[in-house]
Order: sequence, then C-alpha cells, then structure tokens
Amino acid sequence: MSVTLADIEAARRTIGSQVLRTPMLPAPKLSALTGAQVWVKYENLQVTNSFKERGALNKLAALSADERGRGVIAMSAGNHAQAVAYHARRLGIPATIVMPVTTPFVKVAATEAYGATVVLDGEAVSDCQLRAEAIASERKLAWVHPFDDRHVIAGQGTVALEMLQEVGDLDVLVVPIGGGGLIAGNAIAARGIRPEIEIVGVECALYPSMFNALKGDNRPIGGPTLAEGIAVKNVGRLTEPIVRTLVSDVLLVEEAHLERAVNAFLTLQKTMAEGAGAAGLAALLAQPERFARRKVGLVLCGGNIDPRILASIMVRELERENQIVSFRLTIPDRPGVLGTIATRLGRLGANILEVDHRRLFQREPNSTLLWRRAMPHMRVQSSGRSATTATARSGSIPELP
Repeated sequence: MSVTLADIEAARRTIGSQVLRTPMLPAPKLSALTGAQVWVKYENLQVTNSFKERGALNKLAALSADERGRGVIAMSAGNHAQAVAYHARRLGIPATIVMPVTTPFVKVAATEAYGATVVLDGEAVSDCQLRAEAIASERKLAWVHPFDDRHVIAGQGTVALEMLQEVGDLDVLVVPIGGGGLIAGNAIAARGIRPEIEIVGVECALYPSMFNALKGDNRPIGGPTLAEGIAVKNVGRLTEPIVRTLVSDVLLVEEAHLERAVNAFLTLQKTMAEGAGAAGLAALLAQPERFARRKVGLVLCGGNIDPRILASIMVRELERENQIVSFRLTIPDRPGVLGTIATRLGRLGANILEVDHRRLFQREPNSTLLWRRAMPHMRVQSSGRSATTATARSGSIPELP
C-alpha cells in the first residue's frame, strides 16, 4: 500500500483542530426508508461543506517553505477547489484552481470568495489536467491533486478513523467514488482498525470509471449528472490498487436514485446533500436487499448543491410520489367552465398551484388548460403514473380520478 494506517493517524494529528470533527449520528428515518441500520457522517458541515478539507490541508501542511512561497495549483469540480482555496488562504499560500466550465456557479463563486484564482477550462475534471499542468510548469507551482496523492489519501482516511471511534461495530461503509481518494483512505483506515468490515464503493452510472477498471468492463463514460463531484473519467494511479485490494464491490446508481437520495436527506434528515454526497444513500435505495438489517455507515461527503437544482429535485420527487399531478384538458370555450373544474378539484381536496389557459396559437379548436395540482389525499390511476390526461370532446367535463 502506498498509504498506511500510520500515515492516516499522522494526518489526523496534523489536521487536528484545523478541521471539524463532524458528527456521526444514527438516522432512524433513513433506516426505516432503506431497511438498514443507518449511521451518517456529516462531512457537509465542514467550513467548505465537504470532506475535501482533510486531504487538502494535510497536503498543504507537507509543503516546503519554498513551495508555499511559489504557490499551489489544483484541478477540481468544486469541493477540492474550495478546500484548497480556504486552507491556502489560512496558511498564506497563493492558490490557482482550474475548474470545468460545467461547474455549478455556486462552487465557482465560493472558490473565488476564498481568495483563489479560478481558471475555467474543459467539460470535466479530467479535461482540466492539461491546462493545470501547463500553468504549474510555467509558474513552478506545487500540485495539490484531488485524489492521486499520498498526503491527500491519508487526510481523507481520517473520516473513517472518526466513524469507527464513534460506532465501532459497523458492518459496512458505503463510500462515493470519483477518482478514489476518499474510498482508498477510508478503506485503509477502516480495514486497519476493523479487518472484517466491508467497504462498498458507489459511482454514478454515467461515470463508471472505477467499475470499469476493477471489472475489466468498457461501459461508456460521460454525460450530465447530478453527481458532478464524482464525475471522473480516470481513476487514480495510487487509488486503483488500494480499491482493488480492500473494497468488496462498486455499485452504480442512476440519476433518479441520486435525486431521491438528495431529497431524502433534505426532507427526512433536514440537511443538504449534493449529488455526490448522497451517492451512498442512493446505493441503499437502489439495492436495499444488499444492505438489509446491516449496520451501515454513510459518508455524506458534500453539501454544495445549486439551490435551483435542489428546488427542481424536490418538485420532481413530489410528482413521483403523486403529490403533484398535471392535467391537460380540452374544454368548450364558454363562461363558467373554469369555475366548474376548479370547484370539482376543490371538492376532491386538491390545491391548484398553476393554471395555463391558452386560447391562441393552438391546433385544437377549443381552449387548452394545463392544471398543476397538489393532491395529498387523492388516489391516482392504477397505472401509478404521476400525470393524468383527460379530454372533453363534446362539451362535457371528464370525471377526475
């Protein structure tokens, strides 16, 4: 192993009081939802709202005085960027961060607010590397790699040290995977303390980089994902052999499960989780039988999510749960019809959220209505679909389900 348990314990002493020891708490509501005994490590409560502070600070602390004077460079989709920027400013080290152009605005703005110089380049983290290497060579900057660095891996491993100090009899840790720094460090720490514990990794289905590497598969990689923090095309040279040796399985989760997990953290745990941060819970939701009745530790590794995306996720979850339903009605163009429909919906316990009444620029000869209604007490069609379409052809108003 390129990193040892002793390295991780040393990292814990190095970062000490400079990084928050985040809570490790039971989650009864998530346990009821998934069928597992769930404990959550709330790394979203760090100053920069992700676990990345641990590895970044451990690396920065290991730099020589000369390296600190010249400054550092990193490539990141956001959380590593903020962590490097924040602790570099604390230590008086100039920082330059290369970020993909697809990085959410909230992460770019936060990184700049911590005093770093941000350069936007490429579609994904891997695309940033050439630009970052060119800048590093030109300005003689020290690299702070997001995952493929011994000091970074050791710093991330302090998460598992704290988890097992709090709950020593966990059966399994479920850890998100991007480049592999978090799961590599946590696997070394957890298996070093508790050899029988199982380590399970989670990747978003659109970026199965570690899955491909371990299983010799060639699944396509790329595309827009809610979990942009783990949308990595290439695994680490250091992290891959560690994961291959210590991690029992890597699961892939679809976007719908990531959305559901983000929503569950917000509505059930009252805490913010970005897509990557919710990946562990998404795995439990996707494969509940895999973790049923087991004592599971989840790492909520980040909470930096665009509020507009979060709002959209919440609305879509309401639709999936049939609490918001859309109706499109073709009705006769005469006074009182809208009132009839509104009255009927009211009697059924529906609250009308939005009405779009179109009488111009349409193909149908009659008016078209788009109703969006909240129906917490109404039964839906037996098909289970969240949207129902009804049409009145001869002037009658259709019976609503």
